[in-house]
Amino acid sequence: MSLEHKIEEFIHKESSAGVVLMFVTIAAMVLKNSPLATAYNAFLLTPVEVRFGVLHIGKPLLLWINDGLMAVFFLLVGLEVKQEILQGHLSTLQKVALPGIAALGGMVLPALIYAIFNWNEPFAMRGWAIPTATDIAFSLGILSLLGKRVPVSLKIFLMALAIIDDIGAIVIIALFYTEQISIVSMIFALAALLALFCMNIWGVVRRGAYVLVGVMLWVSVLKSGVHATLAGVALAFMIPLEITDRQGKKHTPAKSFEDDLHVWAAFMILPLFAFVNAGIQLSEISIAEMLAPVPLGIMLGLFIGKQLGVFGFSWLAIRSGLAAMPEGSDWRQLYGVALLTGIGFTMSLFIDGLAFDDGKMFSYADRMAVIVGSLLSGVAGYLVLLRSGAAEVDDSGAKPVADSIS
Repeated sequence: MSLEHKIEEFIHKESSAGVVLMFVTIAAMVLKNSPLATAYNAFLLTPVEVRFGVLHIGKPLLLWINDGLMAVFFLLVGLEVKQEILQGHLSTLQKVALPGIAALGGMVLPALIYAIFNWNEPFAMRGWAIPTATDIAFSLGILSLLGKRVPVSLKIFLMALAIIDDIGAIVIIALFYTEQISIVSMIFALAALLALFCMNIWGVVRRGAYVLVGVMLWVSVLKSGVHATLAGVALAFMIPLEITDRQGKKHTPAKSFEDDLHVWAAFMILPLFAFVNAGIQLSEISIAEMLAPVPLGIMLGLFIGKQLGVFGFSWLAIRSGLAAMPEGSDWRQLYGVALLTGIGFTMSLFIDGLAFDDGKMFSYADRMAVIVGSLLSGVAGYLVLLRSGAAEVDDSGAKPVADSIS
């Protein structure tokens, strides 16, 4: 399968997931603002307990999804990151230069804009990372609507940038959203990591073994005070990419995991996460609350900060010779993609839940700001790319050159 076909297959999966996310988000909003709101709330708060001897984990369903199922999603993210760093679009300095620099700008500028509005409020500053994220499913979903108007090189650029964004989110969660550490639980977590490392070195290919130790790692991390989703990332980096057994047969455990998890993450885990986190009581949100520092910092961070950071840092990298313009694209198309990176949605909602764990703390205005900022970015990005002047490739393969705004 050619690189272009692999890219198109990946985008097709992500774009389909984006459509599902959109529908479940609308469903959550409708339920939350209908006579069924009581049933919706009861669903979120359904108690779920697991007990094994002295080990007891009791949480409402909402937290099992946010802490448990999202750990599986972060396992997939970790596998994709590992694959791209070792063998893919982030494997060389030349490949990583433009998306890496652009992603840096796309994290710094939104955080700075948020901080400008909330600098004097220490608690509000916990949300500085909310507008730094990019939702790969929604952003690639919009690109798929544009067909061949957008060159494959720009789709690869957006994929790589979103993956680097995910790495940034992982680092941010680990450093800034960690509670008080339990030393005993961390020792158990380190022991699980050591076991996984040894399994990698010894060439263990049975997925069941990695799952078993991975569950032990997740429980230890959950009890340690470090956010449990990071266990998924740690597990991913311990699963080998390729192993040759004694009979000379090649195994690709990481790729096998990734392929099997992709559908579950795209069509069950992320939709469930969106469904339980996007339910916003609209009657509790006023215009004044939406214009308060926290929601305003989130909206402007996503819509203004993301596009300025990604496009501005990309312009500097290309003009200075540190990176090259994606093949077959122009400045206007690059700007359109920069706008799409402002679609934070799932990752922004996830970080919002870590920063402000009480959904009613800002009368849902913080979550609504994520949706508004993401919506503005998506619509603006689509319109810019639609009018960028690029035409679909004709039967001969020729493609008119789009107008440049350089």
